Amino acid sequence: MFMSKPIEKLKKQLIELSEVVNAFRSEAVQVKIVDKLLDAMIDFEKGEADSNGEIFARKKPERHVANTLASRKKPGATRVLNQLINTDFFKTPHSIAAIAEYCKAKFDSDFKTSELSGILLKLSNENKLIRQRNNDNNRFEYVKV
Repeated sequence: MFMSKPIEKLKKQLIELSEVVNAFRSEAVQVKIVDKLLDAMIDFEKGEADSNGEIFARKKPERHVANTLASRKKPGATRVLNQLINTDFFKTPHSIAAIAEYCKAKFDSDFKTSELSGILLKLSNENKLIRQRNNDNNRFEYVKV
């Protein structure tokens, strides 16, 4: 099978580097090293190599123009649930799945039920919500105190 010269060169370089990279026991460290090396190779190819030859030099963060609504992060699950407590939403009992669906529809926040469950338990421990079992499906539901 025929391989181009750049691919052969890259393959040879990766074989040489694999011994050094694999010496690190942490897979996270290995991935970070390989990622940095590949970034450095790409920068070198683009002609953007560091003048000092520094591979691991920290790049200055790029400044982004703040766009009022577009750049804001969506509120987290804790903030959304605290907002819901101050509305009429919890006047009736809701399951975690129903709360997640409501958050998706109302706040465009796609929370997993596992993200919400701990926060809901904390809110019930703080006596902000009551956690009760639904007799029909044996699942917890949350209602305002």
